[in-house]
Amino acid sequence: MAVINRYDSFGNSIANKIYFARQNNQIDTKVVVTESSKRLDHYAYEEYDEGLNWWIIAAASGIGWWLQVPPGTVLYIPTDLQQIENLK
Repeated sequence: MAVINRYDSFGNSIANKIYFARQNNQIDTKVVVTESSKRLDHYAYEEYDEGLNWWIIAAASGIGWWLQVPPGTVLYIPTDLQQIENLK
């Protein structure tokens, strides 16, 4: 898969749109609890074949800084990237 641009055509971040879409059940997600040795880019690579899409998981999960994922953190991983693209 390709890297998804985190900005809309006006240059605005879509991170908040992803977060609120997840809260309002407007995008499909799966729930994962972090393990001790994995970072968000690892989860993004597993889900999307592209580690640079880590920011999508961070946005959906309400994580402000991608290194802030201690073991036991609940992640909401969007499962349909077309839904993310449609938020732009």
